[in-house]
Amino acid sequence: MKRLSILLITLFFGRKISAQEIIPQPAPVAKIGKSIFANEIKRNFSRKGNWFFHWGYNFSWYDESNIHFKGPGYDFTLKDVKAHDRPKRLSLEYLDPTLITTPQFNFRFGYFIKDNYSISIGWDHMKYVMDIPQTVNVDGYINSTISNPAIPTGAYAGTYNNTPLNVKDNMLTFEHTDGFNYISTEIERYDDLWVAPSRETSLTFETGLGVGMMIPRSDVRLFGVGKNNFWNIAGYGISAKAGIKFYITKGFYLQNTTKVGFTDLSRIHTTGRNDIDRASQTIRYAENLTVLGYQF
Repeated sequence: MKRLSILLITLFFGRKISAQEIIPQPAPVAKIGKSIFANEIKRNFSRKGNWFFHWGYNFSWYDESNIHFKGPGYDFTLKDVKAHDRPKRLSLEYLDPTLITTPQFNFRFGYFIKDNYSISIGWDHMKYVMDIPQTVNVDGYINSTISNPAIPTGAYAGTYNNTPLNVKDNMLTFEHTDGFNYISTEIERYDDLWVAPSRETSLTFETGLGVGMMIPRSDVRLFGVGKNNFWNIAGYGISAKAGIKFYITKGFYLQNTTKVGFTDLSRIHTTGRNDIDRASQTIRYAENLTVLGYQF
């Protein structure tokens, strides 16, 4: 009787354990980021693990900045210099693949590390053009000849102490037009503003921070001498951005973003005599960009 009882207990618990082993486990639920906005309809998929890239164009605005020039026979600073961008007018040239990098463009490639966070690398190709002529205050000195070999400075020679000076093109032209290049790494956050019932179309609010290198191609003429210099790492930049990302489909999107930034350029090429002539400046800017992209 005792042996029979043991056998029945073994069979009972053995079947129970087997039944538990074959119970199907629930499928893991995608961790969808919590939006700071209250949406009636939520996404039913996660963006984690997606890649994206986009291309588009920008307009930019520059705060007044000081430009410091230094070399043999001169050391002076132009204060509160005004400048503007140089967008290419809308034309069929935008459709010419050989001219694709001529306008002020933006390119970015990134990866979603979480449903609502991504990291990316990109290239903001802006253009910076100093207004000429303009009157600015000047500190420092300019000898009658500067650099080596000597460049005559004419009526601009003298000592300046916050002195107003009308800067004309026979003294200086100064541009970062090929361009004012910001190569950066950014981290972005996304919060859904609206999701369509199909969940294929949505509107997302994007914010982000970035840091990177400034690699301008500076076109400078100082007292008539200079060149369109080759690209060089001239300094660094930091930026913050906010914008709207409209997902036309689950993959294709149209995005408009405003970015503000600070750049420190300590090694600007000027006359082409890079071992002796140089300039430096800090630039604060605002940029608005519109891009078309794809996420996969």
